Amino acid sequence: MTTENSFPQSGHCTCGEIHFTLKTPPLFVHCCHCSWCQRESGSAFALNALIEADRLEVTQGTPEMIELPSNSGKGQQVFRCPGCHTALWSQYGAAGEAISFVKVGVLENPDSCPPDIHIFTSTKLSWVQLPPETPASETYYRRSEQWSAASIARYNTALGRT
Repeated sequence: MTTENSFPQSGHCTCGEIHFTLKTPPLFVHCCHCSWCQRESGSAFALNALIEADRLEVTQGTPEMIELPSNSGKGQQVFRCPGCHTALWSQYGAAGEAISFVKVGVLENPDSCPPDIHIFTSTKLSWVQLPPETPASETYYRRSEQWSAASIARYNTALGRT
């Protein structure tokens, strides 16, 4: 669903201290409705574009990394602007530093990254309406059933599984 011709694409924090570029389209975009993401985002869900960390280039400033707990117990690293504290992207346990989960709302053109799937819908807020044309899962999902072959290959390469 990602708009291929929208990349490379820039993003930045609220105050403008940190700027970055996504060099290529993301691997996949999650709209996560778990209660953990609701709490951390202060919203009804978190919208994350998954991309290889080496395809995310910081072009201005130096984000600070903050370690936070995660529902998996493996923790997460959240990269924020040291000035305005806007969360820009995260890295989670399973993929470690190889994959970044970019907060879609900080992109210049967030419309270019609609969700490829809605996850943890078992805890979505009752008033959130999901579009019937977008896959949804009550919990997580099998990557092999949702991702394109090209995205799976990119993911495996990023994790050194080639």
